[in-house]
Amino acid sequence: MFVRKNLILNTDSYKASHFLQYPPGATASSSYLSSRGGRYGSTLFFGLQALLKETLAGEAFSREDIDEAEAFLVAHGEPFNRAGWEGILARQGGALPIRIRAVPEGTVVPVHNVLMTVESTDPEAFWLPSYLETAILRGCWYPTTVATQSFHIKKRILEYLGATANDARAELPFKLHDFGCRGVSSLESAGLGGMAHLVNFQGSDTIEGVRYANAFYGVKGGMAAFSIPAAEHSTITSWGREGELAAYRNMVENFGKPGAIFACVSDSYDIWNAVENLWTDELRQDVEASGATVVIRPDSGHPATVVLKLLQILERKLGMETNLRGYKVLPKNFRLIQGDGVDEDSIAEILSTMKAHGYSASNIAFGMGGALLQRVDRDTQKFAFKCSEVTIDGRDVPVFKDPVTDSGKRSLSGKLALVLEDGKLKTVAGPRKDDLLVPVFENGKILREYSLDEVRANSERELF
Repeated sequence: MFVRKNLILNTDSYKASHFLQYPPGATASSSYLSSRGGRYGSTLFFGLQALLKETLAGEAFSREDIDEAEAFLVAHGEPFNRAGWEGILARQGGALPIRIRAVPEGTVVPVHNVLMTVESTDPEAFWLPSYLETAILRGCWYPTTVATQSFHIKKRILEYLGATANDARAELPFKLHDFGCRGVSSLESAGLGGMAHLVNFQGSDTIEGVRYANAFYGVKGGMAAFSIPAAEHSTITSWGREGELAAYRNMVENFGKPGAIFACVSDSYDIWNAVENLWTDELRQDVEASGATVVIRPDSGHPATVVLKLLQILERKLGMETNLRGYKVLPKNFRLIQGDGVDEDSIAEILSTMKAHGYSASNIAFGMGGALLQRVDRDTQKFAFKCSEVTIDGRDVPVFKDPVTDSGKRSLSGKLALVLEDGKLKTVAGPRKDDLLVPVFENGKILREYSLDEVRANSERELF
């Protein structure tokens, strides 16, 4: 069975009744998106452009959509604003009469600030910004939250690279690889979340995320992220326990080319034996002669403990050089990747343990799965989309909520602007000439587009 997309039904049920609930004489409204706090003190804004291109731009709905929505909502128990939707179709040809201003994508904004405003442009469709809340909020909170989490992990990794590596900036883009595709709730989540991670890093096995980034943003060279050949337990154990060495040798023979990188999971049986006797003894000469780098992957046990023990074995068997920072680095043909039990805390624990024992962060990369793309929700950064102004009988009326039971949910009111004052981003009353919110959409047309390269550059202003 196929469920067709319908913008009018891309909302919460109760929204259908709201056109009857505004004061008489209402002709315009404005809403805004913000992060009211949460896990991190700042958010990296990202994903609006994909929402605009996929859902809001052009002819966003048709008469067929109106008919389907009316039949569904009436049977569902809600009133239907047929005149309102038919009016937009007649006057705008199905283009949405709204104006969106937003902070440039990739910008890192302290919480409790406006990220985006949505205003109506048609007096007869003043109710539209709030009606679109569900689609807009869902389309923005998820990629923004994934990008935000990925960004703060990037900062943490950079901290250790900066202290223990020769060239932190060069190594950083491939230090956190997206392993999250199988752990998300849908293909669309893989696309949006995987794309969001690529604001910060360039390694991914989530194909849909790379496709989304290529399609909705574009990048110099045409490819937003890269991967490498890698083994999984099925390909190693298919050789049998007695064939473990042959399985690893097969990896070297197939993928061991000068300058190439390939990864091999090595704990299907005994990771200590695999590293102590197979990789650094039986296969060492083959790996070095190939000119490739084998990235050995443990996949069980306590991450920091396992990584440290592996580094100690590798140091004893292969030796290590001391870099300019005074930390030990493996020979170029051998590295580690930790992809099991990886989240922000375990990454910090691993890197801290490595540093304490004199090992550079250059020796390791990370693969992050469900914790990267799925272990977030709207409250991770407490996202909200609230009405801030309504025009009634020609008068602009600032509106806000201020619940006595939770002052943290007090919303902003009036026209809003985001400005830079004393080196800090701040939300103030608008309009302002120095407003950093950029017009990106009006009456069905996208006014400003960003490439992924631009988004990445915006985010890195906070790092370098």
